[in-house]
Amino acid sequence: MVKVYVTGYGIVSALGIGAPPTLEALRNRRSGIGPIRWLKTIHSHLPCAEVAFSTEQLREITGIPAGTITTRTALMGILALKEALETSGWSKGASLPPVLISGTTVGGMENTEAFFLDFIENNSRNEYILAHDCGVCTQMIADYFGAIDTLSTISTACSSAANAMVMAADMIRTGRTSMAVAGGSECLSKFHLNGFHTLRILDKDPCRPFDATRAGLNLGEGAAYLVLESEDSVKARGATPICLLSGYGNACDAYHQTASSPEGDGAVLSMKKALQDAALRPEDIGYINAHGTGTPNNDISEGLALMRVFGTESVPPVSSTKSYTGHTTSAAGSVEAVISILALQHNFLPVNLNFKHPMQELSFCPITDENPIRPLKHVMTNSFGFGGNDTTTLFSKI
Repeated sequence: MVKVYVTGYGIVSALGIGAPPTLEALRNRRSGIGPIRWLKTIHSHLPCAEVAFSTEQLREITGIPAGTITTRTALMGILALKEALETSGWSKGASLPPVLISGTTVGGMENTEAFFLDFIENNSRNEYILAHDCGVCTQMIADYFGAIDTLSTISTACSSAANAMVMAADMIRTGRTSMAVAGGSECLSKFHLNGFHTLRILDKDPCRPFDATRAGLNLGEGAAYLVLESEDSVKARGATPICLLSGYGNACDAYHQTASSPEGDGAVLSMKKALQDAALRPEDIGYINAHGTGTPNNDISEGLALMRVFGTESVPPVSSTKSYTGHTTSAAGSVEAVISILALQHNFLPVNLNFKHPMQELSFCPITDENPIRPLKHVMTNSFGFGGNDTTTLFSKI
């Protein structure tokens, strides 16, 4: 099996821009969830995890002129991709990775919301409407850095970024590329917020994954990307690998358009496939970054799936970091992959914030200790999307 190395990562979320503030927030149990600041919505009572900068400020940080058509999704993606390239040893003027695969669902929705009435009445803001498409955001991110040979956009709801990483890894394994950048970016929008609110799965308080009193999720926004390379590429560049993307699995239980199957069938399949792909046993996993949305359906479904895969009394340490970043939806797979890699690098277990009441249906409780230090060799990240599109990725020390 061709090895897939992670040589760089970048992350933007409500915890900050970049890996250092993200690590600091995780270690100090500082959540990014709070009152809505930037999104213009009547639902201001619903807490969210917004990136701390307005769209205008993100423009300034990236150096994109005010008159240039762009989207908040693209701006966050640019910042995350910049860090990913830099940590991989890339410098301006050097050749760019030939492949960029990005996951998003909202795309340029926030511009469409702002200018749709104008589009109907005056038809003078078409350039903003044309920036709505998910693929346009990927193109904007790529154009910022220069020529990238191959672009692809994945939209499988909350597993989008994870599936982007899977697609990139498949391309490396099959020799279609030796290097790729993969992940996702997603901003908040009214359509986004209203849609989840209509499903009655948003909590008016900070979310509490795997708690018996859980009442729903808090939406977040952000972006994250990984630089993935073959062994030949690593050697040719003289790069220093961070870890391995050692295995992955994807499954679709197709149980319901928005709900997971009660027994977690899709989740079981994706986790078992990932373990088999990495040639690892369940007992090899030292930490699981759960999908853990804090909704009644997800947490019981995922919890039962974990017990089925790892054994009722043998579930490894588990936490959901959505209690820090909110649910970044299409970006969640890569945002939480970077968090999992940080845990792997620094040998710590992110705490599951706000947990107080164990779920009677589960044999385990999430991590609540004060960031216990423990050696980690292999970590698992779960990303489950609407329609039962479930993806699991594994990262391992070299």
